[in-house]
Amino acid sequence: MKVAYLVNQYPHVSHSFIRREIAGLETLGVEVERFSVRPSPADLVDPADQAERQRTQILLGVGVFGLLGALLWTALTRPWRWLKALRRTVRMGRRSERGVLRHLVYLAEACVLRRRLAKCGAAHLHAHFGTNSASVALLTRILGGPPYSFTVHGPEEFDHPEALSLTEKIENAAFVVAVSSFGRSQLFRWCCAAHWPRIQVVRCGVDAAFLSGGPQPVPDTNRLVCVGRLAEQKGQLLLLEALGRLAAEGVPFEMVLAGDGPMRHIIEEQMQRLGLKERVRITGWVSGDTVRQEILAARTMVLPSFAEGLPVVLMEALALGRPVLTTYIAGIPELVENGVNGWLIPAGSVDALAEALRQVLQAPLERLEQMGKAGAVRAGAMHDAKAEAAKLAALFQKPPA
Repeated sequence: MKVAYLVNQYPHVSHSFIRREIAGLETLGVEVERFSVRPSPADLVDPADQAERQRTQILLGVGVFGLLGALLWTALTRPWRWLKALRRTVRMGRRSERGVLRHLVYLAEACVLRRRLAKCGAAHLHAHFGTNSASVALLTRILGGPPYSFTVHGPEEFDHPEALSLTEKIENAAFVVAVSSFGRSQLFRWCCAAHWPRIQVVRCGVDAAFLSGGPQPVPDTNRLVCVGRLAEQKGQLLLLEALGRLAAEGVPFEMVLAGDGPMRHIIEEQMQRLGLKERVRITGWVSGDTVRQEILAARTMVLPSFAEGLPVVLMEALALGRPVLTTYIAGIPELVENGVNGWLIPAGSVDALAEALRQVLQAPLERLEQMGKAGAVRAGAMHDAKAEAAKLAALFQKPPA
């Protein structure tokens, strides 16, 4: 079977789980054509991402005249389908924060994509994220393209379901994937119960490099690591505030912020203000191998997020035998059990974060080793990439309801 994948921007440093999912499908004999709405960032550092870039077709790569030509050709050759898609486009655009004009671009992208799918013979289209990629998938189906499905990660889809026309996307899809039971419950809220059976849980898979070696010994160090985009919802500013309290108390620690993002300069200013420049290091964007090494060099992975779906980096840290300190939100409690394989705290509480960090730094290595082993068992059972790809392949093979 040949399927096509559509992502807004692929490959991307934060979308390695999609790359693993595709690889898992291909090992099962599923042919996968890759499509991205926009080109990937020029500064990709992971060799696997660089290789994926060469295999990915860019819809906006046709340029303005290519988009207009695809619109005109589709209007002339499929007038009734085109008019139906145009009506749906206008309706979704009026409801959206992005407006009708942006959705007309989505329609043009769908016209380009439908022709390419017909040319390559893809029998199914799968989009990641319920945002613009799912909009293009829906419009492609209306234009006569193959059945589609999409994976919802959150939290954006849960924050703006009406503006994203999430109900329409669910009702017209062959099936919808949630990456956690929590995510599935949120999708239940935005469609009638008759559509609930088509919403399935397929969890993100962990790379074999994290699972194959089993849990690794915890080093005798006071280093901590936080892996993630430097953005408001990841909670790094509150993390620095909590670390500032520990520093004022004379508690020894080192923190590595592995990642980059729009808030880097604000975070650097906060580090300077709190006197943490010598204790906190920002790596910038790094490869998956470097992320793995940073996690292994730390005693615990910290992620004090306000909003998430279910972060892959937590799975990776647990697979390596590192307990995690994170928040009671979204799908995280499905993976992290407080006191067993990590620490769970209320999101947004600097007091709770500072106290949990203190406990992490004071915990004996024996306890961290025990928690890490429990985490590795949990991650392996829930997030094996091959097992999850097999679930998805079975859904692709199932005839649309």
